[in-house]
Amino acid sequence: MMHNPMAYMANQAYRGAATSVPPLKAISMLLGGAITFLQKSLAAQEARRFEEGHEYLMKATAILRGLGHNLDFTKGGAVAERLFQTYNAMILASLRAYGRPYARESFRRIIASLTELQEAWGHVDATVRSGKAAPADSARTG
Repeated sequence: MMHNPMAYMANQAYRGAATSVPPLKAISMLLGGAITFLQKSLAAQEARRFEEGHEYLMKATAILRGLGHNLDFTKGGAVAERLFQTYNAMILASLRAYGRPYARESFRRIIASLTELQEAWGHVDATVRSGKAAPADSARTG
């Protein structure tokens, strides 16, 4: 039993969401969470609240790390490997930029990349839900 009632309630909410949210939607939601935490981290850095900014940064990188560690490389093959590399690159870029004079521009590029990735997962989710296959020429390589 957890001693912190807020932690217990958060854990229960996570368990409920994990069983009621489809996996593709969950990925999109998690990426949205990482984006939000990076935005908050940047805002805190600019307000010179570095400890708070660091906490938000750690939350964002934890989400990305979790997404990377839950990839199925057997089923996903090269796509899973590329996603793993992408998540790790975003983590490293965020950590390198934190507290630096160029943090604003770096964080904006990272957030833009994650937003694009989130939109791609949203498109995959919508395609799967509608039962339509995406056209082969719409696949992007990167």
